[in-house]
Amino acid sequence: MASFGPPTPGPSHLATKVELTISCENLMDMDIFSKSDPLCALYINTGDFNWYEFGRTEMILNCLNPKFAKKFVLDYYFEMVQRLKFCVYDIDNGTHDLGDDDFLGELEVTLGQIVSNKRMTRPLLLQDRRPAGHGTITICAEEITDTRIANFEVSARHLDRKFLWWSDPFLEFFKATESGWQLAHRTEVVKNNLNPTWRPFRISLRALCGGDPEKPIKVDCYDRHVSGSHSLIGRFTSTLAELQGATHASPVELKCINPKKQRKTDYKNSGIICVKCCQVEREFTFLDFIMGGCQLNFTIAIDFTGSNGDPRTPQSLHYINPEGHNEYLAAIWAVGNVVQDYDSNKMFPVFGFGAQVPPSWQVSHEFPINFDTTNPFCAGIEGVVAAYQQCLPQLKLWGPTNFSPVIDHVACFARQALRQNAAAQYFVLLIITDGVITDMDQTRSAVVSASRLPMSIIIVGVGGADFSAMEFLDSDDCLLRAPNNEVAARDIVQFVPFRQFQGNSVALSQSVLAELPDQVTSFFNSYKLKPPNVFNQPL
Repeated sequence: MASFGPPTPGPSHLATKVELTISCENLMDMDIFSKSDPLCALYINTGDFNWYEFGRTEMILNCLNPKFAKKFVLDYYFEMVQRLKFCVYDIDNGTHDLGDDDFLGELEVTLGQIVSNKRMTRPLLLQDRRPAGHGTITICAEEITDTRIANFEVSARHLDRKFLWWSDPFLEFFKATESGWQLAHRTEVVKNNLNPTWRPFRISLRALCGGDPEKPIKVDCYDRHVSGSHSLIGRFTSTLAELQGATHASPVELKCINPKKQRKTDYKNSGIICVKCCQVEREFTFLDFIMGGCQLNFTIAIDFTGSNGDPRTPQSLHYINPEGHNEYLAAIWAVGNVVQDYDSNKMFPVFGFGAQVPPSWQVSHEFPINFDTTNPFCAGIEGVVAAYQQCLPQLKLWGPTNFSPVIDHVACFARQALRQNAAAQYFVLLIITDGVITDMDQTRSAVVSASRLPMSIIIVGVGGADFSAMEFLDSDDCLLRAPNNEVAARDIVQFVPFRQFQGNSVALSQSVLAELPDQVTSFFNSYKLKPPNVFNQPL
């Protein structure tokens, strides 16, 4: 058994949740024929002098003064120094690696400094600490105490045409703050349409109106230009209290007014915005689900393909050194020791793939590592480690590297759980692998199908192979598509390269599991499933 154990525990009490809103001004223009296309990435330092990516905003085309709609939600601990770094990039290509993009500046700060300022504006710096032109970044912090959300369905009719016969309209919702209007939500663009219907969307009441239904809300309607200089079609102000009366049968209709056109004597409006639904409901938190009886079912899949090398030689990724270490074991410990606390019986099914298995020596892409097909469970993470060590000498590492069988296996159980019509079970599949996926099309289809189930997939890449295919599955920037063009319902894959963490198991587990709470809550809330043991509470 490995001699190293679980990560060092963090603070023993519950953290305060803090939401960060990011905007920038006067960014450097790195493009010749257009403006920069900025994105902000947040990095967290865990105390080992290395920075680990926590998340990214959306990318905004041709904009030197971006207001990002995507927020960062962090746990805030008063007694800890939480070092953060906000890095802004000009996105020049479609790769996940930000190292290929132009660097527009960074700000290194602590979460405590942000919280104490509530709103802070600082100059962006280059990596040699020189000013990044005149660029600045503004970070607004707000404690999350209100978990209510508003579900919207919005359309428009008779919008002004801004280019010949059409417009490409989108909406921006703003909250009134002491320092001015703050972006709360941006819809998608509906192309070539003066009577658009936008996809249903959700906004937290905290972001929309600070939880006060009588507080003003501003909505701007723009015609999108590729150049980034969007044309204002019109705007209106309202309140959540007014919009809550909307129904499909009796929508709330608001005149979209362009201030520049109000001078004209015959001007009426630039279109009508129709709010067909604005329903407020409580959104359950991750702790609501866990404390309400939801179980996390943890399954592990281990890559036993030949590219790992002969386990008997020190060059192999499966080689267990005299101290009982290898990268596979480190990943199992780091992730498993966190997840096992949320599984009441701590019995974990563990499968291997890509090996020839006794006694038939047929290649299998889904075999229990304890070789018991009727009971593939291991008792606790210690049992997983013991089963891994015992099965390794009995296998012939082979190939190819197929992910879809184990994904489909776990999806089958997640599909059965969904039929219970309650937020009672959520499934987490940890895949530890060394190389490129062979059945990429089947894997894409399996992931897209699983995105509609109570299920998440964590992929830890060991070794130094090309992991670009894994980054493709981890669709942070846009939702994954299957070969038949079906779009995933949500992002359920989190990929992390093991060697990025240089043996820091705490940082590895934090990075790997960072997205899981949001994936759990977003799934159950979108299906309006309540925790099994929750009582109805007033909004």
